[in-house]
Amino acid sequence: MAETVMIVTGETSGELYGSLLATSLKKRLPSVRIIGVGGELMKAAGVELISGFSSAFGAAELISSLSALRETFKRAVDALVNQKPSVLILIDYPDFNLKLAEEAGKQRISILYYVSPQVWAWRKKRVHRIARLVDRMAVILPFEEEIYQGAGLRTEFVGHPVMDEIHRAGQDRIKLKRELGLQEDAPVIALLPGSRPHELQRLLPLLLNVFRESRKEFSTCQFCMPFAPNTDLSRHEEMVRQFRAEGAVITKGESLRVLAVSDLAVIASGTASLQAALLGIPLIVIYKLFPLTYWLARLIVKVKYVSLVNILSGRGVVREFIQGEATAGNIMQEIRRIMSDTGYREAMLASFEEVRRMFEGRNASERVAEIVMEMGGWK
Repeated sequence: MAETVMIVTGETSGELYGSLLATSLKKRLPSVRIIGVGGELMKAAGVELISGFSSAFGAAELISSLSALRETFKRAVDALVNQKPSVLILIDYPDFNLKLAEEAGKQRISILYYVSPQVWAWRKKRVHRIARLVDRMAVILPFEEEIYQGAGLRTEFVGHPVMDEIHRAGQDRIKLKRELGLQEDAPVIALLPGSRPHELQRLLPLLLNVFRESRKEFSTCQFCMPFAPNTDLSRHEEMVRQFRAEGAVITKGESLRVLAVSDLAVIASGTASLQAALLGIPLIVIYKLFPLTYWLARLIVKVKYVSLVNILSGRGVVREFIQGEATAGNIMQEIRRIMSDTGYREAMLASFEEVRRMFEGRNASERVAEIVMEMGGWK
């Protein structure tokens, strides 16, 4: 019988990491059968999907997704019981995945938690619950290793899968521009609105205003907006139509390639901001939440910055415009500074190089594949 593993993730960035891991596992162990919860990227990487995922929402937006989450959880538990994977790999998504870990424990299935929940930002006591429920931890930020080792959990900093993706993407800017439908000789400003429905709802109108103002002021630039692969563009049809009608290039599932050819990016806080920094692209971070969700977050989140670039640097390397500060006027002012102030831009890029050095020489997906094979007894 083929070796079986199960990968469970709950949103776009985690699905990317799951797809990269699946590819590495298949390369090392062609006979492996991989089942899981994910989306199109994981399916394309050879994962047999038990269920698609429901994107994470803020507190006020969660109610409508509860039914889908319950159904996904039921299917995942059924797969644990009936298909008996040797190893369960949980990627972030803690509220769902820790409950699933409890069920996997009843089935005596080995559990690897890959990509830590942000315990360093909020609800730090979860570390002890995670240590009790899982067998091993693979973390993607260097300071997380000590947190879990202190709780007695076997933990390893494996690097960041974003670096794996960057190495695979290639660096031929001219070729990438052609493939993306962009002019070869015009600078590119990328606008990344996030992947979750509530992000798109709040950030697309803001980015449309930024796009219009930037077009007037930086007429030699071209603009590209890459959407996540699982985005339902039909839900935002009118907004997308306006971007296209006014000259923006719209892509889907091409965020990293778009960033690789960009000269500046305005990005919804999340994994893409780290991607841009590791690629050496000057950036601006934006975010808006439902007011109640933001109020609750302010009460419980214990970090000074929201973007990984600033968190890893320990200082405000890039500007973060959050909630009421996320205005077209503020963003345009920062775009002007990045475009015109060479010293400011070069200092930002030098800080990005410091961040990049934290991850150089590691291949997260390959290392996690090795750990999975060790846990499954296949190495």
